[in-house]
Amino acid sequence: AFAARPGEMGQILLESGALNPEQLAKVTEHQQRLLEKRFGARPDQGTLASETTASAERSPGRHSVPPKDRVATASEPPDAGPIRPQTAPSKAPYLNKVIEYALKQGASDLHVHSGAPLRARVHGTLRPIKEEHTISDRDAEKMIAQVMTDAQWQQLAREGQVDFAYEVAGLARCRVNAYRQHRGTDVVFRLIPLQPPSLEELGLPETLSKMTDFRTGLVLCTGPSGCGKSTTLAAILKRLIAERKEHVITVENPVEFVFESTSSWVNQRQLLDHTQSFSRALRAALREDPDVIAITELRERASIGLALSAAETGHLVLGTLHTENAGQTISRIVNAFPSEEQGHIRSMLSESLRAVISQRLVPRADGKGRVPAIEILICTTAVSNMIRENKTFQLPSVMQTGVSLGMVTLDSSLKALLDQGTITKEQARRFANAKEMFT
Repeated sequence: AFAARPGEMGQILLESGALNPEQLAKVTEHQQRLLEKRFGARPDQGTLASETTASAERSPGRHSVPPKDRVATASEPPDAGPIRPQTAPSKAPYLNKVIEYALKQGASDLHVHSGAPLRARVHGTLRPIKEEHTISDRDAEKMIAQVMTDAQWQQLAREGQVDFAYEVAGLARCRVNAYRQHRGTDVVFRLIPLQPPSLEELGLPETLSKMTDFRTGLVLCTGPSGCGKSTTLAAILKRLIAERKEHVITVENPVEFVFESTSSWVNQRQLLDHTQSFSRALRAALREDPDVIAITELRERASIGLALSAAETGHLVLGTLHTENAGQTISRIVNAFPSEEQGHIRSMLSESLRAVISQRLVPRADGKGRVPAIEILICTTAVSNMIRENKTFQLPSVMQTGVSLGMVTLDSSLKALLDQGTITKEQARRFANAKEMFT
């Protein structure tokens, strides 16, 4: 019994005869009171609260153990079940209507802030949507509680923030971050289409389709937050999954685009639901016979080191980094390690790196959305030597002369968009590295 997942304990106690349903209900009630005393009760959710209670009565094995026990600790693995984002539209009707409205406006994000009106980010700009009235702390808390599991609510109470996935059936998936602030509880929804986009739909250069030709090595999508790098990575993965017959593992926080296993077999793992950390998932992935590993965040030294090792040992690794350009990306990876290890890391990176894709989303001249400006570095022999010898300052000149190989600088991408009339000179200058090109 002690080896079971926490969510199964109630069922085991019932089946073993250790407790009868009435005794289990009393234990659960007592533990729930202790839990609420420690973390605070969820606000009244109307229909959702009654449905959750009814579900608990129908399925004691899943709900009878206090939800706190379902949250992983340092000494116990998290629930390894499948991702179960909240999907029933009837449980959050008002919020789902707001999400639907925001999608129709072309929004990328929806903001619910205590003490402020609802806002949506449309083409990079935050705008009030629908009603101007202020959302109270209590109303914001109720809206958030409707789309969270008990475990997520307790993590929010305990840690002050929580990430999770939420799906509005037939409309969109959402990457959600809920957090506490001095006015109350806030939540931001990143609105994600149900189907991963194609490279053509995103208006990305044909060069990126060649990323699926790599069988081993490291391909990185980089850029500031909100620049669309995760979407670009998804488009590359979509093509790869359709074209190849391989095993693809993704590690995400949370799962965003959901991929169907078509030609390739895809397994998607979510942080905390399926694994305790990116580095732990990467270490395990090496024993799961993958051909391709995609990881949404390469941040700490452990995950970067494991990604390099995976790329070096015959896997194709795709990942994202919050860096501005190719040179900064290489520096970020190398500087994640102590100085005595950096020479070895540069050598590993010079052999395993295949490409760095950096991008920005630039407002269109016609005001109808944004368009990607792309920088592409292809790791040639010359680039490998520059990485090994710590001469990454020479990379821009290599990209300027490597057009025939598919390389592109950000400034040349901006100039092409300007020449096509897609963006204005002011916007090109705003995003350019060599601003004198657009005076």
